[in-house]
Amino acid sequence: MTALGGAVIDAVPPGVKDWAVSLFGTADKLALLAGMALGIAAFAAAAGVLELRRRFAGAAVFAVFGVVGLAAVLTRAQVTAAAVFLPLLAAGIGIAALMKLVRRFTAARGGETDPGPARRGFFQLLGGTAAGVLVGGAVVTVWRGGAAGVNEVRRTLRLPVPQSPAPPVPAGADIGLAGVTPLVTPSPNFYRIDTALSVPVLDSREWRLKVTGLVEREVELTFEDLLAKPLIERHVTIACVSNEVGGDLIGNARWLGWPVRELLAMAGPRPDADMVLSRSSDGFTASTPLEVLTDRRDALLAVGMNGEPLPLEHGFPVRMIVPGLYGYVSATKWLTEMKVTRFADDVAYWTPRGWSERGPIKISSRVDVPRNGASVPAGNVAFGGVAWAQHTGIGKVELRVDHGSWQPARLAPGISVDTWYQWQLGIDLQPGQHEVQVRATDLKGTEQTEEQRSVAPDGATGFHTIRVDVKT
Repeated sequence: MTALGGAVIDAVPPGVKDWAVSLFGTADKLALLAGMALGIAAFAAAAGVLELRRRFAGAAVFAVFGVVGLAAVLTRAQVTAAAVFLPLLAAGIGIAALMKLVRRFTAARGGETDPGPARRGFFQLLGGTAAGVLVGGAVVTVWRGGAAGVNEVRRTLRLPVPQSPAPPVPAGADIGLAGVTPLVTPSPNFYRIDTALSVPVLDSREWRLKVTGLVEREVELTFEDLLAKPLIERHVTIACVSNEVGGDLIGNARWLGWPVRELLAMAGPRPDADMVLSRSSDGFTASTPLEVLTDRRDALLAVGMNGEPLPLEHGFPVRMIVPGLYGYVSATKWLTEMKVTRFADDVAYWTPRGWSERGPIKISSRVDVPRNGASVPAGNVAFGGVAWAQHTGIGKVELRVDHGSWQPARLAPGISVDTWYQWQLGIDLQPGQHEVQVRATDLKGTEQTEEQRSVAPDGATGFHTIRVDVKT
């Protein structure tokens, strides 16, 4: 089921993926499973109709389903003997159940003047059985993957003390306004968007990272090797390219890891290389410009998040964190390989699906409070939110009401240029409905653009706009 779901995720056009993420957010995978359950139920009912009209026709449909499932399994990056066997087993169980239900329906129809109740019961039982078995298997798979993440190895892992700790959070960086997003996102609340229908389970004792491709020396690193390196700790804000203007597919965390540039220096990239193709254990790949992994920014092979080992769903044991780039070209989780190559020679997972091969994060800002559509009392209304321009930093945030003049907000100091900044502004508002917009300017003087663009192919733009209803 998860293999079939993964194949569906791989096959859907970018527009469908954007729609699913915008509609369901981080519940997109649960929505996919529910949709597949409905599809399987309809599929089973159709097989039942065929079987009733022509013997073995429905069984043939189930057999085709098993072959399709097998093909889906064989496309996955991690294929086991058990995984190959399961779709064939599911097809066999489906055929056996179909035959039994057909016999039951035929017997019931032979003893009734009105076969309608038997027919309805047949299809309900057939569809429910097929969907229940397959979705139940998927739920067990997802649950097993999540439970395995909280294993003895991870629970007893003690991360090294960083040689370079995260700089202290500046005084006043948290404006203290209720409703504004926390300066540091708690790990359980951190967004998760990826292509893995079930969370990969990697044993850190067996984990290896290989550096291959256009290098002077191929490098292989174990988890113990990585933990023995001089690790650094930094706050870095990362964002998904599917984040709509004003969306919440963005978070800020304290990451512990080893600079990617140090690893690449060991390998020695050749002069004609310009890209690193990072690969996840589940087959996902990301294309990251070589220059951003070798400059002085804190691009990390991260092993820790907010003072603990990476949660399984966020890439345990090792993931990449690169300031200034959207996650689809940088934030590879469950990292196993880094191939030094060229954009002209290799493409990453999302590039053939219509997304840009490079994804620098755009300047953006968001109103967190009041919420869109909120009712507030007349007088001075406190607005607050966050703004970001990773690896550049925010220099100014402004608000305007009903397309009037821009008013400067109080901008709190950022933790660093690689994190978001909080801001606050009180505005006197008269009774009625008002439209409020926010814009940010980075430390280089570049203003956030007003042009409205969708997330594809390289990130949404426009001013976050909310409406408030001011009461007397």
